[in-house]
Amino acid sequence: MPVTSRSCLLPLLVAAIAGGRTLHAQTREQIGTTSVGTPVFLEKGSVSRKEGIVTATVRVKLEPPLKGPTGDLRSSRTVAMFDCTKQTVATKESWYFLDDAGKKEGMHKVVKAPGFGPAFKGSLADVAMRHLCVAAKP
Repeated sequence: MPVTSRSCLLPLLVAAIAGGRTLHAQTREQIGTTSVGTPVFLEKGSVSRKEGIVTATVRVKLEPPLKGPTGDLRSSRTVAMFDCTKQTVATKESWYFLDDAGKKEGMHKVVKAPGFGPAFKGSLADVAMRHLCVAAKP
């Protein structure tokens, strides 16, 4: 069966899209530390602002690791929404990893109906909100 140009381009297109996502997800900036001294990272390209809500993806190493069903969870990646006016946060989705690099997934949670609540002082959410909400002011 002859190979068409369309069938050759599809794998390249898929690889390019997947490669772009991987590269994008790895572009991180340290934005502070939690109350226990662990660095908090912002995925720089993930920040969006709409109707007073800032949505962003943040990462942190879990100190100490949390016990999970498949082993010790050592790091997390969270997509959260921040209401800077009300100083509240809502988690949309979280991944927990069995390694510090965030490559080996141990648990994944999607929140069907995210609800806003306070960010505890010194937590990942607090560090992210202080960074993102200061950045949102004119």
